[in-house]
Formats: sequence, structure tokens, C-alpha cells
Amino acid sequence: VQLQASGGGLVQAGASLNLFCVPSGSISLITNMGWFRQAPGKEREFIANIDMRGGNTRYSDTVKGRFTISTNDAKDNLLLQMNNLEPEDTAVYYCAAVRGLQIGDGSHEWEYAFWGRGTQVTVSS
Repeated sequence: VQLQASGGGLVQAGASLNLFCVPSGSISLITNMGWFRQAPGKEREFIANIDMRGGNTRYSDTVKGRFTISTNDAKDNLLLQMNNLEPEDTAVYYCAAVRGLQIGDGSHEWEYAFWGRGTQVTVSS
């Protein structure tokens, strides 16, 4: 499975931005997809994930209510809608995928075997 993330950019605080992640390869075996981010000088952190079979979602407390993760009916495009962006949201955003049996709740890096290269989001104050 390969993942291609896009949609990052430079926006002002309060703006909205959509991130996209397109999986390729054996996508029918993907059971869970998630978004993580890494700010300068900080560890990578969980943002959101979605169960590709049932559609259940999970969010970190820092983005809950502002970000929405979703996928299309074909399950071949992952979307992260980000609203009311804050300077603290500035980071490189990564999409990730689990293929096959999922162990865990989807909020840990170690659960994901496949990672995209990341897309930069910069929020100015």
C-alpha cells in the first residue's frame, strides 16, 4: 500500500483547509486509516482515524470539534477537513493505513504499517 497526501498550505488563523490522502496498491485490505502530525521540535501525535469498514471515527482532544475525517464510498480517498485553524496546528501532517487485522484503537503510531510522506500545514497568526 502506498499513500499520497496533499492539500497542505499556508493559511491564516481561523481559516479552513482540506487534506487528502490517496491510497494505492492493495487498498481493499485497508481496515483503518488515520492522520498524524508532527510540529517542529515535537513528537508525532495522533489527530484522527476512521474505521474503513464501519465508519467509526476517533479524534484527539486538540482537534475534536474542528477537524473531520471521512472517506468516500469507494474507500479510495481519505479527507481531513480542518476548520478554525490555529497557529498551534502548524505541523507536517501524515496519513497512515492499517492493512488487515487492527490491533488497538487506531490512535497509536505502532498500529500503522503504511505511511505517506506528509504535507506541510502552516497557520499564521
